[in-house]
Amino acid sequence: MRFLQRFLKRLVNFATGRHADQRLQDEIAEHLALQVDENLRAGMSPPEARRQAAIKLGAAQPIRESHHAEQSLPLFEDLLFDLRYAVRMLARSPGFAFIAIATMALGVGATTAIYSVIDATLLHPLPYPNPTELVHIEDYLPGVSAKAVGISIPEVKDLQNSGIFQYMSIYGFGSVNLTGSAQPARIAFKPVTPNYFAVLGANAQLGRTFDPHDSTPGFNLEVVISDGLWKREFGADPHILGKALRLDNDVYHVVGVMPAGFRDQGQSTEERNTELWAGTGFAADPAPPPLRNNRLRLGTVARLKPGLSIAAAQQRLDALVSSLTKQFPEDYPAQASWNVRLFPLSETVVGSIRQSLILLFGAVGLVLLISCVNVANLLLARASARGREIAVRQALGAARARLLRQLLTESLLLFLLGGVAGFAVLFCARKFLLELIPESLPRLNDISINWGVFAFAIAASLAAGLIFGLAPAWMMSRLDLTATLRQEGRGSGGSRERSRARRVLVISELAFSLVLLVAAGLLLRSFWDLFKVQLGFNPDRVMAVQTWLPVPNNPAADPYQTATQEAVLVREVLHRNRTLPGVEETAIGNMDSLPLGHGRDDLNASPLIREGFELRSNQAPSIDTSIVSPEYFHLLGMTLARGRLFSDQDLEDTPSIAVINEAAARTYWPDQDPMGKRIRLDRSKPDWTSIVGIIADARTESLADAGTPQLYLSIYQHPAKDLAIFLRGPIDPGAIPAQVRSQVQSVDAELPVFHAETLDSVLSDSLSVRRFSMEIVALFAATALLLAGLGIYGTISYVVNEQTREIAIRLALGAQRGKILEMVLRQGLSLAATGAGVGVVGALIASHLMAGLLYGVSPNDLPTFAGVTLMLTTVALAASTIPALRAMRLDPITTLHSE
Repeated sequence: MRFLQRFLKRLVNFATGRHADQRLQDEIAEHLALQVDENLRAGMSPPEARRQAAIKLGAAQPIRESHHAEQSLPLFEDLLFDLRYAVRMLARSPGFAFIAIATMALGVGATTAIYSVIDATLLHPLPYPNPTELVHIEDYLPGVSAKAVGISIPEVKDLQNSGIFQYMSIYGFGSVNLTGSAQPARIAFKPVTPNYFAVLGANAQLGRTFDPHDSTPGFNLEVVISDGLWKREFGADPHILGKALRLDNDVYHVVGVMPAGFRDQGQSTEERNTELWAGTGFAADPAPPPLRNNRLRLGTVARLKPGLSIAAAQQRLDALVSSLTKQFPEDYPAQASWNVRLFPLSETVVGSIRQSLILLFGAVGLVLLISCVNVANLLLARASARGREIAVRQALGAARARLLRQLLTESLLLFLLGGVAGFAVLFCARKFLLELIPESLPRLNDISINWGVFAFAIAASLAAGLIFGLAPAWMMSRLDLTATLRQEGRGSGGSRERSRARRVLVISELAFSLVLLVAAGLLLRSFWDLFKVQLGFNPDRVMAVQTWLPVPNNPAADPYQTATQEAVLVREVLHRNRTLPGVEETAIGNMDSLPLGHGRDDLNASPLIREGFELRSNQAPSIDTSIVSPEYFHLLGMTLARGRLFSDQDLEDTPSIAVINEAAARTYWPDQDPMGKRIRLDRSKPDWTSIVGIIADARTESLADAGTPQLYLSIYQHPAKDLAIFLRGPIDPGAIPAQVRSQVQSVDAELPVFHAETLDSVLSDSLSVRRFSMEIVALFAATALLLAGLGIYGTISYVVNEQTREIAIRLALGAQRGKILEMVLRQGLSLAATGAGVGVVGALIASHLMAGLLYGVSPNDLPTFAGVTLMLTTVALAASTIPALRAMRLDPITTLHSE
């Protein structure tokens, strides 16, 4: 307590230092005047009276210094003095200060920009209360190579009663038709169990969310809407609560409006932008009967009990799974190896983007290191220019520790100003930078340039200043006084140390640059190979327009319940759209048939029950399934390998048929001919489906993989609700959406028509994350190459300046100027070769770490490594040429005369 009081008192004195010192001077002067008066009264002469008074009082300056030391904070005062001195020194060298600050602004600004993305995506907790308690639950059947196979209602009840979770909710995702207004609208929609919002810990801003204890087996006819939907469709009507909405021909009532900042959880952009939630128990129409073997292809999210870790919860869950497996052996056969896994919800939301972001952060970290190395080089060059100044100060009694601290303060100020400048540029350019980020990036709306990002920029600047400013400051404080004062540092030990340090820094800079260039080269080659890969389908001049058929709660009220009922609509829509200007072909399929644009995940796959292999769906592997019209394959240019495709005569009352791709044939019938084999799917009617055709593999699921097993069903035999209308021909992309809407709504006026896009744009969007990573790494690599070129130019220039006298003597003794050029260039190439050698080792390590992001390119790709090394050597040679030419043109007489 007493220490704190003394510190606070000293802090106050530090803040009011001049006033305290003035009071002390006034008090000393008053005492001196009183003593002088007393001496005068004693009969002394005025000069003698003042002399004796001064002798009696003692020296005033030591008194002031002693009082100041007792009442002040010397460390703070020295720091303030050092800062003032550093500002004056930087102001005296504006060119040096500008280049150093700009270099650091580039490195810190780029690093901070990527950090803001990582902070929002990977580091920042999910925007829900106690986000670490939130988990995603997935069922697996590893025995049949099936994952994310969905969950049954009895399993939901088992998990809810396990004591592991506070709440557990299942949910779907899709679209719902909002009708009753001027134009039918498609709304991103989630059917959820009523405790969904209790799991997330989210509350409505208006009204309420669902009652978490609601046990209604089907839809409870209550909906919660987003703030965006409330404002867009209902004009922020304050009386929205209780309003009736017609969704898929059923009437629901609004019970709540979520806050403007609420974002739903989910991997896809559409799912995170859900605008309407409906409460349901998934145990009545339109859901299947709630049997243990009726797995619902739904997501599952839960909140753990307080204080329960995921690892502990997983152990208890494993015990529950083991118990259920023994209790229901028929539903959980041993060969399927059913298990349930828990994952942090944050990891599920981030998905596969983590590796790309870590790569970008590593790349921008190298740029920051290269920027720091360049500034350290500048500080070493400046050390040579200030050698005499530092030597004079040391000769006059300045302590080495005091000089070191002052020089380090200058470096820290320089790096800090660079960091602040970088953050300022980032803040001003934030809107432009956000436009560069692909929309598919998770939590894109959470990215912001905030105080946390500013704190990171400052911390990174100070850390860089401390690390890279310490060595130059240390070397500057260890000068040989005699040699420096006599020769201004030429040829001194300190100069040799600085020269070696500069070489080490440039070699490091070149090595870092090569690592970045190799990474950019591998990504560029990978992206190009992926872009030029044979697709197996033809996206040229094809546009897809989406529509959505209603799914009423009562299946009997569904006008498109059966394939026969839906076929009437499908045929009429196809017929009418063929008449549009420029349309040569049309086809229809469900959303899973949209190549590269359907966002398919494991929940969209169907269990594949093969005759003679599996008896029930919980014993079956999963396969990606699409429902299409017969024209689909020809419109997309997909090749038939064997058998036949669908025809208009394959109807609901005819034998069910399917077409598979070659990957499915290889995977599920490796030693047999799949033609004529029979299968059964959960989503199909109970009759067997025969395989009648095999098509060539196409990259409709992923550009990086043509070997994904796929199965196709005829839309005239299996109805679908989420439809994509495909049109091929020289059509006008701007006019087609309105034309298709007119044609579709002339058949059914209550169907929404939305999201028209060309397959070329779908293809481009599927590459957005890879393109973003490649462009950013390439930009960083180009920056690193520029900085490396400047670094080697500065180093060779410094070497030439140091060797000016030696070169002049060589020329005076008859050395050929070409030899001088060769000597200087050899030094530059030596640095480049050493840096390249170190960089190749680092690049090999980095390339193997990023192997998961590469396609068709080996992490040890020799052409990339050789090409990048050659490029770096060429840049180093070009950067060395200018100082080499300057050395070659020296006038020996003038140079030696000036020496």
